[in-house]
Amino acid sequence: MFERPRTGERALLVHITIHQFTEQASLEEFTELASSAGAIPILQITGTRPMPDPALFVGKGKLQEILDAIKANDIEIVLFNHSLSPIQERNLEKALQCRVLDRTGLILDIFAQRARSFEGKLQVELAQLQHLSTRLIRGWTHLERQKGGIGLRGPGETQLELDRRLIAGRIKNIHKRLEKVNQQREISRRARQRAEIPVISLVGYTNAGKSTLFNRLTNANVYAANQLFATLDATLRRIDLPDKTPLILADTVGFIQQLPHDLVAAFRATLDETRLATLLLHVVDASDPERQDRISQVNQVLTDIEARHVSQILVYNKVDKLGDEQPHVERDESGRICKVWLSAVTGAGIDLLFMALSEQLHEINIQQWVCVPANNGQLRSRLYQISTVLEEEHAENGDSLLKIQLLPKTLTQLLESEKDLQVVDEPTGLPKAS
Repeated sequence: MFERPRTGERALLVHITIHQFTEQASLEEFTELASSAGAIPILQITGTRPMPDPALFVGKGKLQEILDAIKANDIEIVLFNHSLSPIQERNLEKALQCRVLDRTGLILDIFAQRARSFEGKLQVELAQLQHLSTRLIRGWTHLERQKGGIGLRGPGETQLELDRRLIAGRIKNIHKRLEKVNQQREISRRARQRAEIPVISLVGYTNAGKSTLFNRLTNANVYAANQLFATLDATLRRIDLPDKTPLILADTVGFIQQLPHDLVAAFRATLDETRLATLLLHVVDASDPERQDRISQVNQVLTDIEARHVSQILVYNKVDKLGDEQPHVERDESGRICKVWLSAVTGAGIDLLFMALSEQLHEINIQQWVCVPANNGQLRSRLYQISTVLEEEHAENGDSLLKIQLLPKTLTQLLESEKDLQVVDEPTGLPKAS
């Protein structure tokens, strides 16, 4: 077994069409993944097989073709657009004498580069260790089981077994640390739920423009770039719509075809922001010729993380790349806005998105005039905190008359807990009889 090099950028991409697989990742997307990871794609080798070879994934003829290409092009790493078993990866490295990485390993490498937050780094490390634990190999002869004899008696374990034990311990430690982070996240989530502030989560295929749209809506400075998985860590910001409705906007990691299961499991806590959201903004690259397939793939991931039940608005982004296409909205049979066409880069159509959000949220909330006694300033302050105050007037006796917008159950709870709070018909009307 050769010693794996620490670096390697000149990459050979291998894409084999397997007849027994109904869904397969595209070679174009895989090339973008390789570039996002910092590799330099030098050559692509394609082929077809009825089913993968159990030992090498490819046949002997294709293996020789790959080996010849490695020698002729000074290839440093071979990337397979497939998930390889540990034994396949090990046998390929032995036969090719070159670093071999499968699709899952490549995506994990990109995530490791992009993780910025403490939680994100822990999640990526967890996914990497879970992936690595099945791929430990004995690469050097000095890692053999220690022999008996004076000064040579060891713990009776190979280095491989020691590594596995260390990795298992590290995984257990990461789970504990992530549990603490998740508890803190849950506290914040419950606080938002008590305040009845709706959470709008941005979802979509990677590189659809979610972070650019997030920055446009929130005036934030989240990193955005024309590359796959530019955003990894979830970011939340509070904004107010033009009608003063408050909401929390969440920018999440982009999805991709055949997203590794280890990553979905490791990022489940972060993806809870999507699963528990009030509404999803499903951002789509309108200029992508395969946008319908991308929509289906995102919906499949939403199903996997149990978020398919959440209502969504399709946001067709990048209309500035479509020539004559203008920002507009489309409504379904019931009259609700279901699609918004806009450009996050130019800002065209953002007003239409605000209108769509207002309509959707107003279907959930109700508006009501209430009367607050002049001597209960604490109650007035609380109303400003937990609801949207659309208007305020004052009666002749100094009482505050507020037009508030909130969930029906929240209004019911307020009326039961606050005896001074009374519902009125009009700003100048008298309290309703109970």
